[in-house]
Amino acid sequence: MDRYYYQLLENNVKVAQKRVADDPDYFRNLAKGQQPKVLWIGCSDSRLPANEVTGTRQGEIFVHRNIANMVVHSDMNMLSVLDYAVNVLKVDHVIVCGHYGCGGVEAAMGNKHYGLIDNWLRHIKDVYRLYQDELDGIEDRELRLQRFVEVNVIEQVFDLSKTSIIQNSWEKRKAPHIHGWVYELSTGLIKDLQVTVRLDKDLDQIEEFEPLLISKKGVVE
Repeated sequence: MDRYYYQLLENNVKVAQKRVADDPDYFRNLAKGQQPKVLWIGCSDSRLPANEVTGTRQGEIFVHRNIANMVVHSDMNMLSVLDYAVNVLKVDHVIVCGHYGCGGVEAAMGNKHYGLIDNWLRHIKDVYRLYQDELDGIEDRELRLQRFVEVNVIEQVFDLSKTSIIQNSWEKRKAPHIHGWVYELSTGLIKDLQVTVRLDKDLDQIEEFEPLLISKKGVVE
């Protein structure tokens, strides 16, 4: 095998040794269980590790990642993670985090065929159709891609708010809050899209909030 493979194992030993040097009980405490306050739904892109970009440690963030940080209601993987995070771990926040320059979002802007992944890209293309008038009106392709990344996150936040898992949790314990972020790779900074959904009452009227959430990208309370 190549040197890089073995380097990964060597790095693990160094990291573990440093952790123990800083805190002898670190791993013993970690092994007792996890109590994360956040579920992170992010892109699979290797440049977007949840703990590193938020400055958190092991055990603080429960993570689910897929191409273009999508919330697909038929995705049992995502739904299982969401259910466990909300109903077992009792997280207080769910963060959907995309990133500018997302390859999945960019691929969904075109008509090129990639193979199996085309089935996944269709879900992202559905988001484009929802915002087509706005996006088609942006002449600069790079700016259009940036906006597509943002509205994709916004749409996933709203789709999360409509799942029975979230609605039932709001009814029972008024949590979690759902947030939309975008990570800027060129600066290392997170942009809060100011789309936070924390609806805890009148769940039957949730559809009334859709225009507010999409058009103003504000806070729904």
